[in-house]
Amino acid sequence: MPNLIVWIVIFIVSLFVLIKASDFFTDAAEKIGISLGISPFLVGVTIVSVGTSLPELVSSIIAVYQNSSEIVFGNVVGSNIANIFLIIGTASLISSPLRIQYELINVDLPLFVGSAFLLGLTVLDNNFSKNEAIICILGYVVYVLYTISSGKEEQELEKDGNRNSKKILPTKQIAILVISSLFVFLGATYTIESVTKISKILEIAKELIALSAVALGTSLPELIVTISAAKKGRPEIAVGNVLGSNIFNSLMVLGIPGLIGNLEIPEDLIGGGLLVLLAGTIMFFFVTQDKQVTRWEGLIFFLFYGWFIGNIFGLV
Repeated sequence: MPNLIVWIVIFIVSLFVLIKASDFFTDAAEKIGISLGISPFLVGVTIVSVGTSLPELVSSIIAVYQNSSEIVFGNVVGSNIANIFLIIGTASLISSPLRIQYELINVDLPLFVGSAFLLGLTVLDNNFSKNEAIICILGYVVYVLYTISSGKEEQELEKDGNRNSKKILPTKQIAILVISSLFVFLGATYTIESVTKISKILEIAKELIALSAVALGTSLPELIVTISAAKKGRPEIAVGNVLGSNIFNSLMVLGIPGLIGNLEIPEDLIGGGLLVLLAGTIMFFFVTQDKQVTRWEGLIFFLFYGWFIGNIFGLV
């Protein structure tokens, strides 16, 4: 029991370090990009959108190197489920109804659904090959390129506005970037190590802890960004954050570790977690057709997430 308490404390501390370090890393990288003359639009598409998913990505890469690759799939599926049910549910309660002006149906929603089903198709045979990893990564590259090309006019306006501004390299932000990246690595390393130890002590499969505790913890940046956006009356940021994060998780957080090493795909997660993810994806698709998420729809999302967590640990 003392060992269990120690490793739970290490898990909580290391996860906190991972999340906060990722926040500092993203903030510093954003400021460096803008100071170098990169438009805020491009910074948002690349650095900020990836930054909130940095904990999932780094912890998944560390898991592969620590021979705990089954954590990767559980982390991706669990984080995406938390994004849909918990985060959208929270946003809809804070800003009810959660109205969306942006035309999601053109590209973002289809790719959101498509990335989830591509994730499902690639792991149905309990195997995720390097070729499938490459396809996922290329899919995300195409998405980013499209997003950049669709925002060219805004990008040109930003360039014109900053044409005469002097580019100064912020040494303070570079130092923060380097230090925070070190803490991201350390936080991810000890997060995965503690998950492995806790799962052995409690005799619970690592992928189940990844599906619940790790996934919820690494989704905290998205939750914080979404709550802030909802409070400020900016629902497009709240919804866009979830869409972008899920697409990145499905394509890159699974693709990059899959390119580095062989991923173990637990069969019980395909029959459980993956089905919940696909169901949540379809629900989100239909709920947002009227460009809003009501408080009642948000409460239904909460109920689904409560059932999902309870089902993992046999409570329901």
